[in-house]
Amino acid sequence: MSHCLSGGVTPRHPLPPGKGLRIGYVRVSSFDQNTERQLQDVPIDRLFTDRASGRDTERPQLEALLSFVREGDTVVVHSMDRLARNLDDLRRIVQDLTARGVRVEFVKENLTFTGDDSPVAHLMLSVMGAFAEFERALIRERQREGIQRARLRGVYRGRRRALNEGQVEELRRRVAAGEPKAQVARALGISRETLYQYLRGR
Repeated sequence: MSHCLSGGVTPRHPLPPGKGLRIGYVRVSSFDQNTERQLQDVPIDRLFTDRASGRDTERPQLEALLSFVREGDTVVVHSMDRLARNLDDLRRIVQDLTARGVRVEFVKENLTFTGDDSPVAHLMLSVMGAFAEFERALIRERQREGIQRARLRGVYRGRRRALNEGQVEELRRRVAAGEPKAQVARALGISRETLYQYLRGR
């Protein structure tokens, strides 16, 4: 299994007909999460890994993957929620890929989409994606209820800021100077998603 490193796209070379690549996509939400488990023992030729929230599709390595894939390739993802966290984004990405002649495989759900899928396959994508979105909503609701109960007991203090004001200024200065965001995040000991939050004015 060869890996496409973060920050660049491996150049594509012409391949014989029917010899598309199996391209893996992995997403974890922070730098300390293990990326190996998601596609362990799954044969792939290239791997794109994002360490970022799935709340939107503006993820560097997802964008790199979408630029890299070609007709005849197969995109392999551990589960639907690794590709997208809401049903609209999930359907849009799958439909965009299959319209380009790219297969999409979800390992956990044991589903494959090719563009020639039956109405039942499209229904399964919508139903399972909706269930995953509903489950995440329930988790968020339980978290909010837990925080509210902790506040009523006077024990909740909120999340401590990862960086002080001086470090935030340093972060913005280094990014503005053109230093790679992943490098800045590592130097400051934060995830790339946290870095983006500070750049958005958190």
